[in-house]
Amino acid sequence: MLPRKLTVEFIGTFFLVFTVGMTVKSPDASALAPLAIGASLMIAVYMGGHVSGGHYNPAVSLGVAIRGKLPYAEVVPYWIAQTLGGVAAAVAVLFIKEGATGGAPAGPPSAEYTLAAKFLAEFVFTFALVLVVLTAATSKQTAGNSFYGLAIGFTVTAGAFAVGPVSGAAFNPAVVAGVVTMGLADVGGAWVPLVADLLGGVAAGVLFTVLDLGDDRVAAVTIPPTSEPIPAEV
Repeated sequence: MLPRKLTVEFIGTFFLVFTVGMTVKSPDASALAPLAIGASLMIAVYMGGHVSGGHYNPAVSLGVAIRGKLPYAEVVPYWIAQTLGGVAAAVAVLFIKEGATGGAPAGPPSAEYTLAAKFLAEFVFTFALVLVVLTAATSKQTAGNSFYGLAIGFTVTAGAFAVGPVSGAAFNPAVVAGVVTMGLADVGGAWVPLVADLLGGVAAGVLFTVLDLGDDRVAAVTIPPTSEPIPAEV
């Protein structure tokens, strides 16, 4: 179970730090960065809480260990996975932001991003969206929950704030088709989000299947079953 827990901690920390960097670092810093960052943490917890506990923070892991809910032998591996996730996110943010042209550190969001940056932005958040759908809406350990719609919707919210200025934040080939038809996007560049979104969905599906994240044996936190309805009196 530990490799699955560490993989989830890496992914969750990556998306948290990636959202921080994309919404705070110029150009295209967002005034609503705190909302996006909070949303990214919320969806990451919904996505992986039943597997790893959804810490995404070395301080949280230490506190949980002291509480007796995480073996001390797993604390350092958790820290390593979380740190690697944060560093990987920082590298991705720098790749996207440093390749932008135009704009100014304190100026309006007028940067133009490379095709590679747009592809990466679409891939990352489509991967996140599909993984959240799979874990929150199809996993045995989250069956019967009432939060999956919130988790899925806020994944798109966080992605829109984080990479909207980069790629347009489609995360959905049908959305790409719609905006091109409406003349809101250039048909010549539509292949970038189309390919990135489909590959992001494939990557999420493969990871979910390989790690068996829908199996009830991976649970780190038990989700109580939905209450049974009280039978009517005869």
